[in-house]
Amino acid sequence: MSFFMMEEHSSAYSVTWGIKDIIYTEKTPYQSLSIIETEEFGRALVLDRVLQTTIGDEFYYHEMIAHVPLFTHGNPRTVLIIGGGDGGTAREVLKHKSVESVELVDIDERVIAACRKYLPELSCSFDDPRVNVIIANGVEYVQEQKKKYDVIIVDSTDPYPEGPAAELYGKEFYKSVYRCLGDDGLFVAHTDSPCFGFSRPKFQGIRDRINACFPLTNVYIICVPSYISGYWSFTIGSKRYHPVRDYRQDSLMQTRFYTSELHRACFALPRFMQQLIGEK
Repeated sequence: MSFFMMEEHSSAYSVTWGIKDIIYTEKTPYQSLSIIETEEFGRALVLDRVLQTTIGDEFYYHEMIAHVPLFTHGNPRTVLIIGGGDGGTAREVLKHKSVESVELVDIDERVIAACRKYLPELSCSFDDPRVNVIIANGVEYVQEQKKKYDVIIVDSTDPYPEGPAAELYGKEFYKSVYRCLGDDGLFVAHTDSPCFGFSRPKFQGIRDRINACFPLTNVYIICVPSYISGYWSFTIGSKRYHPVRDYRQDSLMQTRFYTSELHRACFALPRFMQQLIGEK
């Protein structure tokens, strides 16, 4: 092992990664960007010293942020991804035969360029003709957009107040997302870890802001080994479809993590989370 990288989440909680090599690094106009080789998970994307995704376990996250909402929708044809510059979410969205177009809006073109070069397992999705990559501010793009989408996926960095994704967790943004969805549209965002005292208020606040904008709001959880605590939440805001009652099944789709059984099960929340969001 050559050296370590410490990922600090609070004054009392941090994660230490064993690093074999720093493959690439640069300071973009928005954040620090690195591609590293980890001891346990292989190549990884790091933004502002926070590990975003790894080759070893990326499919946990990307399959669940993509397939849960797309299988919930009756017939997803148009999909908007805000963020997702590594390409992994788009790769999974494209597995749905009904999908005709994917617009991927990311503010930092340098992330896309680095992932194209060093994480081809994820960025291969950018070569699909159905994908249109747009370099723009996601908040402004949604505010100005007149097109209606079936599914919107917010695959951004974490909701740090000083980070480039902070506005993507605000109520005004969720109002814009609602307006950009069709009459039966839905959206999903990752909503942080519900496990710690320092992260629970973020989880609760984000979920409550989504709930204030959508008639149907459902939280689901999975474990991602390389993420803080391993325990990660997502929240769906939907105009019509309920993710457990209405979801479709496809036994032919090739996945490594997602299953129809897991789709149902991931919405079964532990009691402390039920209490956090006011469910009985």
